[in-house]
Amino acid sequence: MAITKFNEFKTKEKMIAQICKALAHPARVAIVNFLIKEKECICREVVKELPLSQSTVSQHLKELKNAGLIKGEIDGPRVCYCIDSEKWTEVKKHMHLFFSQEVEETRKTC
Repeated sequence: MAITKFNEFKTKEKMIAQICKALAHPARVAIVNFLIKEKECICREVVKELPLSQSTVSQHLKELKNAGLIKGEIDGPRVCYCIDSEKWTEVKKHMHLFFSQEVEETRKTC
């Protein structure tokens, strides 16, 4: 989709789409679950948990960070990652509103 058309959508719709895209890979879901459990960690610790190479894990961390779901703070030669709690709260609110919309039963032919 052209960037000009993307900007015509509501901010809420764009945010939900960005989060869904960021979580559209099972490795990223696993990383988020790991960070929720561990509170914070460095890339090497995530690599130990997943059946992926360090470079692949780094790419997934970058996608999650770009979406705003996680933060990365430089700690010497390493980056320490954690969930961005403010963004997480905002995402939960918008996703709850999105999925709590009532849908009327449709015909069988739809």
